[in-house]
Amino acid sequence: MSDDHADNLVTKLSAARTRLILDKPFLGALVLRLPTKAADPKWCPTTATDARCFYYNPQYIEALSLAQTEFVLAHEALHCALSHFARRQHRVKSRWDVACDYAINPLLIKEGFAQPPGTLWEQSFDGMTAEEIYPYIDENNAEQPMDRHIYDAQESSGSGAAPDTAHPHGPPSAGGSGDSGSEGEQPRADAAVHPEAGGAAQPPPLSEGERESLAIQWQQRLAAAAQQAMQAGKLGGEMARLVDHLLQPRLPWRMLLAHYVRAAGRDDFSYTRPSRREGAAILPSLRSAELDVVVAVDTSGSISEQELTEFLGEVDAIKGQMRARITLLACDAELAEGSPWVFEPWEECHFSDAIQGGGGTRFSPVFDWINERDRAPDLLLYFTDGAGEFPARAPPYPVLWLVKGKRPVPWGQRVQLN
Repeated sequence: MSDDHADNLVTKLSAARTRLILDKPFLGALVLRLPTKAADPKWCPTTATDARCFYYNPQYIEALSLAQTEFVLAHEALHCALSHFARRQHRVKSRWDVACDYAINPLLIKEGFAQPPGTLWEQSFDGMTAEEIYPYIDENNAEQPMDRHIYDAQESSGSGAAPDTAHPHGPPSAGGSGDSGSEGEQPRADAAVHPEAGGAAQPPPLSEGERESLAIQWQQRLAAAAQQAMQAGKLGGEMARLVDHLLQPRLPWRMLLAHYVRAAGRDDFSYTRPSRREGAAILPSLRSAELDVVVAVDTSGSISEQELTEFLGEVDAIKGQMRARITLLACDAELAEGSPWVFEPWEECHFSDAIQGGGGTRFSPVFDWINERDRAPDLLLYFTDGAGEFPARAPPYPVLWLVKGKRPVPWGQRVQLN
């Protein structure tokens, strides 16, 4: 590649970054955190990131319009800002990479970006996180993300998962290169490889320490970029909700559930004056009452049977320790037939019959049912995806929403499940 040609590509990338800063300052601030590097087309047929840099195939960038170049810059920056490199855990890399692209691309399309060739998009995945999309990606899925996510190690062929190969489409004007990077130890991302010699070599995957450190850095960058964009009045509603979701405290939901159930417990010491026959001294005595907990389950959202079973098992373990009596309700737009189910502290929580749900979501039937009781519960636990019609006012008893997804709640305490 000639120096003039390389300079033209650098100018094109700089122009795309400048437009992002001016028009989409939130995304522009994130993109500025990723230095751009021309990469060897043998391992980078389109674009790639290792959560440190933005790598690109010069032929691929040359074939894109300026608007499409903005898309791929923002796409890689969001992979980093959303910490996709740190959230995979036990999941199969090939399926996880596809799920991450399906989570990011609808956000950019809503922002009005022009899609480059090979963009993965599915209407039904709009508003879902990569963790929520992942189960819908078939184990034998043949789709590929439009870019390469090189922060993870390749999967071995014996794992049953597809290896992390190069994008099958290839650059639009390069004929498509299907060769993946060579296995084994690779040079660092900052290796001094001149573009004329083939571009930067593929960096090695992140170590555990690097992954944790970068996750913290990107969360800080996300918060700073959001603050700058809000001050400029240019943080859209969808992006604002995304930021709010990502910056919520990530405490284990089981720990929080146990904390709130115990806080609602009524075990206490009494200093009431005893009978005269017991003497004049006033000594503390332990008084105890059975805890009354109502558990409501949203049967219309994206709550799987496995998640529901796991949730009820956790409630079982806690109520046994706290002597809690559980009243179980299932509700979509109305209470499920057979509700409520009542379980004493020594009984296992379960649904007596198969629950039929899938309708619209209204939370008020649960609160209406509680209002008709003789007294308020010590605690209401509501297991839901948060998509539904809430009552206008908060009740006089504590409500703990266990939310799967990123939707907010108008009142009560919200606990993030995923």
